[in-house]
Amino acid sequence: MPAYVIFIKNRTVDADELKTYSQKAAAARGDHPIKPLAFYGPVEVLEGDAAEGVVLIEFPDKAAAKAWYDSPAYQEAKQHRLKGGDYRIILVEGLG
Repeated sequence: MPAYVIFIKNRTVDADELKTYSQKAAAARGDHPIKPLAFYGPVEVLEGDAAEGVVLIEFPDKAAAKAWYDSPAYQEAKQHRLKGGDYRIILVEGLG
């Protein structure tokens, strides 16, 4: 069953750190089966807190999503995201 990782950027703290994160996260894709479905396009919040941006990526299953997220390359990139912005990251399983 597919799984989705949702990145919700609440606010930018350090734009330079997020630029480094972006470069390292792109490189962390490697051979992981990632399918971007939404990538910082226009956001309209219908309910709840405002968001600066949203990324939605699809994986074949939860194990593949966790393998990417837990990979050394992404964990290195993540350190820059943590310094650069306030995010919510959600992993959700789709309907199979």
